Order: sequence, then C-alpha cells, then structure tokens
Amino acid sequence: MSEGATRRGFLMRGLAGIGTLALAGCDAVSQQPWADPLLRSAEALTKSVQRLFAGDHALAQEFTKADIAPSFRANGTLDPGTQEYRAHAQKNFADWRITVGGLVEHPLSLSMDQLRKMPSRTQITRHDCVEGWSCIGEWTGTPMAQILALAGVKPSAKYVVFYCADPMSDSDGDGINDSDFYYESLDLVEATHPQTLLAYNLNGQPLAIEHGAPVRIRAERQLGYKQPKYVKDIVVVDSLEKIGGGKGGYWEDQGYNWWGGI
Repeated sequence: MSEGATRRGFLMRGLAGIGTLALAGCDAVSQQPWADPLLRSAEALTKSVQRLFAGDHALAQEFTKADIAPSFRANGTLDPGTQEYRAHAQKNFADWRITVGGLVEHPLSLSMDQLRKMPSRTQITRHDCVEGWSCIGEWTGTPMAQILALAGVKPSAKYVVFYCADPMSDSDGDGINDSDFYYESLDLVEATHPQTLLAYNLNGQPLAIEHGAPVRIRAERQLGYKQPKYVKDIVVVDSLEKIGGGKGGYWEDQGYNWWGGI
C-alpha cells in the first residue's frame, strides 16, 4: 500500500470518528459549549476530503436484482396522517403537485403524471440509516438534475431545500406552522448528482405511504435522513441560515450533521 493511500485511510477514519460524535448530537462531548464550532469544522473538513478523493460525480455502489431485500424497511415517518395528505391518498395522489421555486428562472409546478412522463433513471442501491441498519432496493424516478435544468438555476444558488408533508409534532398537522414539517437540504453538487432522484417507484411499484408516497428524494451518497419523503416544495437558495433553525434540515436543527455523506 502506498504512503498516500495510508494517509488517506487514516484521515478518513479519523474524520469519520469525529463526524460520528456530531451525529450523536446528545453525548457528553456534543453538549460542551466548545463542541459545536469544533464539530461543524470537522463536518466541513469531512465533506471536503470526501469530495477531494471521491470526486463530485463518483457513483454510489449499485447492485443486482438478486441483492434486493425481500422487504424494504421503512425509515422516519410512516404516515403523515394529516387531513390534507389523507385526501390526496384517497385520490391516489392525482392532484399532488411538486413546486420548484426560489433562485430559478422558471418556477415549476409539476403533477405526478408530468413527473412520470419525464426521462427517468432506475438504480438498485443500498439505503444506509444513521441508526445503523441498511437495506437494498430498486428505485425509479426523475433525476433532480433534469428538474433543476428545466427550472433554470440562477448563478447565486448554492443549496436545494425540500419541504415535505409529514408534520414533526404531536398535532395532526392541520393548521400548524410550516416550520413544524420535515425539511431537508442538499448542496448543488449532491442535488445534481446522477443518482439523486425524485423517486416515485420502489421495486417496480408506486411508493407505498410508509416509503414516502407519492414522491421522495433518493440521494445515494447520503445517509437516510438526507433523503426526505412526501416531497411537496423544492426551493433553491443561496443560504440556509434563515430556514428553520438555520442548520439545513429538521434533524440538523436537533444536532445532526448537515453533511451526511457516506
């Protein structure tokens, strides 16, 4: 093994260890007043090193149909449960719209029928959950790069924010603030990666409710919490500071890393 490869492996293992502390979010280290800037710096360094060695366009491993799990385990919310969502489900999501706005030249409002008629990609990949489990499934959807190209991303854009229909409070979701719903974000490199999809099929079938029906994000180089379900609105922005708690996602606002690269 070369000296360069040895140094790379050592650095990656060290950064992964620091990143794990940040993901834990509630351990003794992360509770210290000095921990947040340290962990945020480590997160940025981890991202930079992964991008340096893997490259912006390196693909996550893909598998064969023989590798597909007999039953794909659901993560996160299993049913948004709001009156609005239930009404959409009863109509088989025929009226569901995905809007694209923010720093774009041509705001979009797409129906599921329109989305399904766009060029698609199918990939068999492994879902890695921050809780420590993984599962392989076949996903089909529209590449986010195509959606963003159609919308025309402005030069000042840096991030893509996904707003979802699942409330993260004990309420039934009706009449509560938008900030109480799940949201997540990716930078433009990950959002336009070839394997980042607005996915509507799992294993050849329309998404079940527990898997994010009618549409969810698949960002195959990221952990599961970075792949939101029940996507409604997509907003392109130049900063995450004024969105939610300013950390770039619901779980990030609770202490998780914004960078969930694997």
